[in-house]
Amino acid sequence: MTEAAVLLMAYGTPGSPEEIEPYYTDIRRGNPPPPELLADLVRRYDAIGGTSPLAERTRAQADGLARALDERAPGEVGVRIGLKHADPRIETAVDELVASGVRRIVALVLAPHYSAGSVQQYLDRARARAAAVDPEVEVRGIESWHLEPAYLDFLADGVRKGLAGLPTRTKVLFTAHSLPQRVVAGGDPYAEQLQETAEAVADRVGLVPWSTWAVAWQSAGRTPEPWIGPDVLEVLRDLAATGRAEGALVCPCGFVSDHLEVLYDLDLEARTLAEGLGLAFARTPVLNDDPTVLGALADRVLAVLR
Repeated sequence: MTEAAVLLMAYGTPGSPEEIEPYYTDIRRGNPPPPELLADLVRRYDAIGGTSPLAERTRAQADGLARALDERAPGEVGVRIGLKHADPRIETAVDELVASGVRRIVALVLAPHYSAGSVQQYLDRARARAAAVDPEVEVRGIESWHLEPAYLDFLADGVRKGLAGLPTRTKVLFTAHSLPQRVVAGGDPYAEQLQETAEAVADRVGLVPWSTWAVAWQSAGRTPEPWIGPDVLEVLRDLAATGRAEGALVCPCGFVSDHLEVLYDLDLEARTLAEGLGLAFARTPVLNDDPTVLGALADRVLAVLR
């Protein structure tokens, strides 16, 4: 292993149907899910084939980032995956990096938008573990990349292609995972950063401000407290009820891999609702292992190291 490395962090996913319950328990901070919630999650995984492709996509992203780094700085920077709710855990990855001689770690989360409840938690876990193992190991974090030009160009290309196959009166909905309202009310920049991404992509495509695009939220947690909205399903119902659009194009710019929140929440649930309401529906591609964007992230990593 080299003296410097990227700790590439992601949420994680169960590797088999048998792992769904312990995975869900981990998300719930050690509290086993009620039977009805577990059954619903299993049903959703069943609908997309039993498990999510997220683990495979994350490995492909790590491989792509490693290739891009090796093209730019041969043999200088390694890449290691660390996951929040599955193996290999963030702490395990840090242990392995330090044990292999790495002295400088760039912590990069596979999420473009910063939130204290998501990205910051990843960074804090990485730094805490490194400090515990070897206080001299330096951990530098990339907090957000929501305005990375290569990513905005990737999204804009998807929107252009998606609109080409939909009615003229189509609304573009930029989505990301919802958060509890209390988080945003406390000054968290997550929602603001999503808005900035949406505006930058809309400007690239030439969308008319507000009338042809909007921000919507999705995949809110099943907790009693209120989550930020409007939910994308609510927006679809409103578009159909008011007749303001004949189609909807969802750009899930808050997600960078094909996984449950994209393949089920959008491709199955949102699509079924939209088509039942008489709306044409499409969804733009997510990043996955696009080499151009991963190359841009490699450039960011090297800039941090240098």
